[in-house]
Amino acid sequence: AFFHVNSPNPALVSQRAVQRLPRLALLLLCAAYVLPGIFGRDAWKNADIIAVGYMRSLAQGDASWLHPSIAGLVTDNGLLPYWLGALSMQALPWLDPSIAARLPFALLLSALLAMLWYAAYHLARTEAAQPLAFAFGGEAQPTDYARAIADAALLALIATLGLLQLGHETTPELAQLAACTLYLYALAVSPFRATKARVATLVALPVLAASGAATTAVLLGIAGTVVCLRSSFDGARNLARWIGASALLALLVATGLDAWAWRVDRPDKALGLVRLLIWFPWPTLPLAAWTVWRWRRHLLHRHLSIPLVSAGVALVVSLSMGGSDRALMLALPGLAVLAAFALPTLQRSVSAAIDWFSVFFFSLCALSIWVIYLAMQTGTPPKIAANVARLAPGFVARFSLFELIAAALGTI
Repeated sequence: AFFHVNSPNPALVSQRAVQRLPRLALLLLCAAYVLPGIFGRDAWKNADIIAVGYMRSLAQGDASWLHPSIAGLVTDNGLLPYWLGALSMQALPWLDPSIAARLPFALLLSALLAMLWYAAYHLARTEAAQPLAFAFGGEAQPTDYARAIADAALLALIATLGLLQLGHETTPELAQLAACTLYLYALAVSPFRATKARVATLVALPVLAASGAATTAVLLGIAGTVVCLRSSFDGARNLARWIGASALLALLVATGLDAWAWRVDRPDKALGLVRLLIWFPWPTLPLAAWTVWRWRRHLLHRHLSIPLVSAGVALVVSLSMGGSDRALMLALPGLAVLAAFALPTLQRSVSAAIDWFSVFFFSLCALSIWVIYLAMQTGTPPKIAANVARLAPGFVARFSLFELIAAALGTI
């Protein structure tokens, strides 16, 4: 009872429960998530196609760098993402333009995964986030526990359906997501890495404004300042002035690039908004809600307040835009961190049910993919082959031994 009263963490976690996840397995999983979005595909959505079109017009000199346009149609999004894609096209002229444009965005996706891991790690290192101490020892060590939480946050983000849908596009929203994650990282590491936190802060909000989310940058700056000023850590309180400077830079950048845009709208249907909130952040939102409930008396602690602020601002912006999924994507890093802190508080039966569901679901998906692949290559089963032909008229399947071996190794 003594340990329960004096620790804000409702979790009992043993050292055995935080055994180190093999780094190679985690890195390979991240690579398997990032790389398929670069090669072997065409632009698959209107937003993707339009963004690459703007980048190509800049790279070929057909439009002004301050006013990217296609056939006279000027974009109203931020300029920085288009500049990145166009510069990559110019620097890699021997590559297909669409692939060259994707490379900086793949690097952004890789960087935000790494930043999220380190943000969750440093948040979990704080004393208030540590699990309950056992009466006779054996509780998880702080570093090992923080590493386990960081692994869980990264896996939660990768598992999110919204990121799977939009995270591989060559669009400004991915640059916005990377900037939001960098800002989350800056707030998280401020008590431990003062210089890195200041540099990250000064970069994050101006980049967010230059990528088409100026209002979000200002709101994050205000909310982050409040969180830092209430902190008990000197490093976090000192970061408040740097956040103010970064927000001012964001204002200047947005004004200089004419990046202010009024996108406030009401949702067409309340049911559609509810449906978006259910599927887009799945499975992080239910776990994040559970974290808020279990830690409801300690929400002012930084390991909860920082991801809550990050996710809350993005959620408010999304709702004000009529339920924009692209604005909601900016809430995913904060939700992933909150979801990770839910896992130590779950009962063993609930954890086992999640494990069973995950194994069943992804095994079924993998089996389905292989069956469809065999149908495409051999025509058997005939009904599935007919469905593929109906859904993709004119598509001709080609066989590649290298791709087959890579897919088999990936499945294993």
